[in-house]
Order: sequence, then C-alpha cells, then structure tokens
Amino acid sequence: MRYTLMVAVAGTALLAACGGPDAPGDNQVDPAATKTADTGAEAGTDGAFQDGDDFQAWLQTALIQAETGSTITLPAGTFEMTDGLSLDVDGVTLTGAGQGETVLDFAGQRGSGEGLLVTSDGVTLEKFTIQETKGDGIKSKGADQIIYRDLTVQWLGEPDEANGAYGVYPVESTDVLVERVTVRGASDAGIYVGQSKNIIVRDSNANHNVAGIEIENSSNAEVYGNDVTANTGGILVFDLPDLPVMGGHSTRIHDNDIYDNNTRNFAPPGNIVASVPAGTGVLIMANDKVVVDANRFGDHQTMQVLITAYTEPFSDEDYNPLPRNVVVSGNTYGRSGYNPDGRLGDLAPLLGGELPAIVWDGVTRWGDEADIDNNIVIEETDEVGFLNIGFGTYPMNPATASPSMDRPGGEPFGELEPVKLSHTE
Repeated sequence: MRYTLMVAVAGTALLAACGGPDAPGDNQVDPAATKTADTGAEAGTDGAFQDGDDFQAWLQTALIQAETGSTITLPAGTFEMTDGLSLDVDGVTLTGAGQGETVLDFAGQRGSGEGLLVTSDGVTLEKFTIQETKGDGIKSKGADQIIYRDLTVQWLGEPDEANGAYGVYPVESTDVLVERVTVRGASDAGIYVGQSKNIIVRDSNANHNVAGIEIENSSNAEVYGNDVTANTGGILVFDLPDLPVMGGHSTRIHDNDIYDNNTRNFAPPGNIVASVPAGTGVLIMANDKVVVDANRFGDHQTMQVLITAYTEPFSDEDYNPLPRNVVVSGNTYGRSGYNPDGRLGDLAPLLGGELPAIVWDGVTRWGDEADIDNNIVIEETDEVGFLNIGFGTYPMNPATASPSMDRPGGEPFGELEPVKLSHTE
C-alpha cells in the first residue's frame, strides 16, 4: 500500500501546463448574422469593414497596417475564419461590439495554430469572442503591458481532447491584466499565465476546462474575484524545471468562488496535465510564497487543496522542486474527498473512506540535501481536515512515508502586497 500511495501522489505531482458537458452558453450569435468570406476583396479604404469585404483579409490587413496608439473596431456578427491572425504593432487596441456580439469562428481553420498571436507591447484586446480554434485561442508572447478584457474564448459541445490547449495564454511578459474573461473547453488550461511577472487575473470565469486558471513559473501574481467551476482542477500554481524562467513565487489566490470542479480529465493522453485528478480545487506545486485565503470552496470529489513537490528527474541545479512558504487560511469549504479520482482513491480506505480537504505530500528534502523547513501553514478551523502524507525524501522512497493528520507548525511568511500594474489603475 505504501508503494501505491507514493505512485498516487507522484502521478498527481507531475502536473504541468505545458466539466461535465453543458449546452453552449449565451455567447452565441444567431446563425443568420453569420458573414461568410467574399474572397478576393481588399480592406476598405476608409479603414472600416464594409459588407461584401473579405472580413479575414480586412482584419489581418488592419492589424499589419495599424499605427501605434490606434484602435481597430470590429463590427457585430459571426465571422468565419480559416487562418490565424497576428499583431506585432505596439499600443494597439482591438475591440469588438461585445462578448457574443462579435464572434470570430475558427471552426474551419486550416492548420493547428492559435486564433490570434500578439507579440507587441501595450496591447488591449476587448469585447469579442473567439471560438473553435484548432490551437490556442489567444496567445501573447513577450507582450508587456497587455490587457485581456471582456473576452470569451470557447470550444463548444462536449469536452474534447481535440480542443485547443489554452484559451487565454500570455507568456514571457511583464504587467499582465486578465479581467472579465470567460474561457470554456480548453484541453489544458483556460486562463494560463506563464514565465511572467506582475499579473492580475480577476473577475473572470473559467469553466469546463482541464485546468481553470494556471499561474506557472511566474512571480507577483494576484488571482481574485473569479468564478472557477466545472473544470477538472480549479486553480493551479506551478514552478517547473528546465524553462527559461524559473523560481515562481509570490502568488495570492483570494476571494474566488471555486466549486464543482469535478469534470472528467479530457487532456490528450500523454500530456502531464492529464494526471490532474477530477475534483481538485487548488493545486500548488514546487512554488514559493503562495497564499490561499478568503476563497469559497464548494463541492470537490477529491480534495480542496493539494500541496506537492515536483517529482520527475531534472538537471538544473538551480531548480527547487519543493513547495515552501504556503499559507492556507480563512477559506470556507463545502463537501470534498468523498470520491477521490484516480490513484488518490487508494488513500481513502486508510482514512475512513474519504480524503481530508487539504493534503500535503510531506516531501522535505531531495537528493543528498539536508531537510528544509517547507513552512506549510494551515490556519483553518479544526473542522477542516488535513493530511501530511510524510514522504520526506525526494526522489520519493515509499519506505519513508509516514502519514500524519497533525498540522505542521509553520509561521506565516508575511503579507503579499497587492499587485500593481504600470499600465492600469
């Protein structure tokens, strides 16, 4: 049983970013409003889209010819797209008539790229919907001071491994704002921010994705006011080895509604994120200074919070695979642990048939290094259950596992200051 226990947690800890089926939401437009491409037309000379223009050609031309500080306004309607779009001009605003009013439909997309790729600074994307992309919905790379606002990215129908991996996907950026964004159906993470710093994700909705919101290899992030439901896992905070940016730290997850994240895992087979157990509220892996407080957790069949080491071999001597300075405090909890998914279910019989709300793998050292004080702080009421699996060593040795339900005696590391972005109030 100890070996099974080790495999269970190790399988969960290998997570990296790289819901049950619902009818499509209210973000769809009447098919009668759909505009089909009129091939061969050129962009309107007055800079505005005209009926009869090839919308895709018009839009990509506008993105190429845009000047710094300009605004491109998209009309209402559903527009069929066959190729991805790109923007590399600084200071551009791309705005539509509203979520569900301006819809860029990539169901007929050729190739497997993203719907929109942004590689410039000071860009604002707002008030439109992108759906059914073959790859990621919207990706920005090296795009500082970017704003994703009042957007919807979605894949309709049943959860499907063929859906794009990420909905909203800023990476390698400074000053990232994601607000009032809805993502549905991503086969990896709905809202993902990676290898970035100074991040706010707020007032958004992530539903029916494998991971709802993910902060990876990033620093100074604040995730609050979000509605995270019907994903496989709700909110993930990771730090992975062998990437250009490592040492993720200082993430606060607060005042979110995180509930009913019990959707089967539909990530493509072989993806690491495919190991996320259905029914996980928050998962913290190998990160430093993470605060989970004042959230409202609902029903999760496996657990509310999982804190774990990264357990695969790695070569970078500067990488720390252990979670440390984690505070879980002042949250409210619904039912959890009653039907643990995957191999974690092997733990339940040892604990009276259910898992507690909060679980830590208990890894405190790796290789020949000395034990560290992970400083895991659980400041919840006695009614909120906790389990330290007590593996002790990394690589994990099943003989060292020493499960305990005693809470660690850590001390809070101090408050994280609210994130302030240079381009927003």
